[in-house]
Amino acid sequence: MSEREDDAKIEIAKVSAKIKSPDYDACSYFLIFLGWVFSIIIFPIFLFGGIKVISEYERAVILRLGRIREGKAVGPGLFVINAFCDEVKIVDIRTVSFDIPPQEILTKDNVTVSVDAVVYYNVASPVASVVNVENASLSTRLLAQTTLRNILGTRSLTQLLTEREEIAKEMQAILDGATDPWGINVDRVEVKNVILPQSLQRAMAAEAEASREAKAKIIAAQGEMDASKNLREAARIISESPSALQLRYLQTLNSIAAEKNSTIIFPLPLELLPQQKAIEQS
Repeated sequence: MSEREDDAKIEIAKVSAKIKSPDYDACSYFLIFLGWVFSIIIFPIFLFGGIKVISEYERAVILRLGRIREGKAVGPGLFVINAFCDEVKIVDIRTVSFDIPPQEILTKDNVTVSVDAVVYYNVASPVASVVNVENASLSTRLLAQTTLRNILGTRSLTQLLTEREEIAKEMQAILDGATDPWGINVDRVEVKNVILPQSLQRAMAAEAEASREAKAKIIAAQGEMDASKNLREAARIISESPSALQLRYLQTLNSIAAEKNSTIIFPLPLELLPQQKAIEQS
């Protein structure tokens, strides 16, 4: 378990500790007594309203005369309430997910984008989720929207596209800290889609294409430069060895013969050129 999760549980425990068992006055005890008396008198009807059963993934927060009974939630399973004095709030403690609608956000570099996300959370303290906030689910959703807009407003477009994981972790930490008094534990936040304007998409596509063409030209120029260096080195080696030039000549003739050409032109060997010039001068 991470240190952040330990701190969140400690904070939730502190919040729950503040909700103590109620101290009823004499009038309250008298009303509770009358409630049990009437429940016994109308026992068949009481069976329908006084006996409750909740599932394994649910907890019941019982408000007796407006106060938390025993200062904690009950369940799962079967429990009995005073149908005349108790009010039951059922809380689902399973992990719940919800989508944050696409938010129009102006980034740090003045680019308007649309971003949506998904949040996973669960109720860690049923009592706090009932007592400390009117609607824990709705409040968490609204807070998630506001937090997403605030965080992304401090990022540039490049950061928004390349730092999704860091943004999600920062948003989770902020949400988890803000919802601790409500008994909510935020498990995970994921940034789903970043929708750019059509004009910006075309500009980015053109920029990417130009960048690829520039890289291709650089690679082609580098290849030609390497080839020219190799040719220069080969010419130097051949000029130092006449026999190498003759072997290259024979290899060229062999290649020409393998092509099944109808006409073959034999080039004049280069070594004969000085002799031909000497004959013409004599």
